[in-house]
Amino acid sequence: MARLRDPQDGCEWDIKQTFSTIAPYTIEEAYEVADAISHNDMGALRGELGDLLLQVVFHSRMAEELGHFDFASVADAVSDKLESRHPHIFGTSSEDQSQADRWEALKAEERKAGGATSIVDGVALSLPALMRAEKLQKRAARAGFDWPEPSGAAAKVTEEMAELAAASDEDKLEEAGDLLFAAVNLVRLSGVAPEDALRAANAKFERRFRAMEALAQADQKDFASLPLNAQESYWQAVKQLERAETA
Repeated sequence: MARLRDPQDGCEWDIKQTFSTIAPYTIEEAYEVADAISHNDMGALRGELGDLLLQVVFHSRMAEELGHFDFASVADAVSDKLESRHPHIFGTSSEDQSQADRWEALKAEERKAGGATSIVDGVALSLPALMRAEKLQKRAARAGFDWPEPSGAAAKVTEEMAELAAASDEDKLEEAGDLLFAAVNLVRLSGVAPEDALRAANAKFERRFRAMEALAQADQKDFASLPLNAQESYWQAVKQLERAETA
């Protein structure tokens, strides 16, 4: 990377990159790692982890050029963090506290030491909105601001649905956001990770839609040109086939 970034003999593309221009690639590579894991493809995972590591190398090299830090200090910092967050392993602590509680308490101390003034400080703005909503809600829950039962969150979803239906055009964006935020809350309180749930729903919809297209093609029909009631018939047929396969 140092050679690629060399102002005289390096690669023109690599030389002109900045933290901001590389950041989208970093996010993309993290998702490709997750995709390889979801397909249980170890060969692809090895390659994608290398691509993700390259992002760390790239950012570290740019920081080194500016005199901030280098790759070795990044590795040292995460090693120090792992040790500090596992005092029961690397230290002498014998606190009767769950790993999750201990981890969150230590992270809260780190945020406070870093200047945080609110419990919701440090929830990255660059996170996908669904994941960020869940993280904000979890932070608020640690302060006691949470529904005691999922039924309260369910009622809030119903309330927000009604408000969206009654919203003016200028208020629809806000009300739609409130509905999605409430839905995340309900799913979270049901013990399911919202990101995992929506990812699974996306995969199921895509699988069923492709199957509908295949059934229509087998019937020598163009799925996109069919009326909605005919498309719905294929949808129901696909669901029946899935039930039969799992019976």
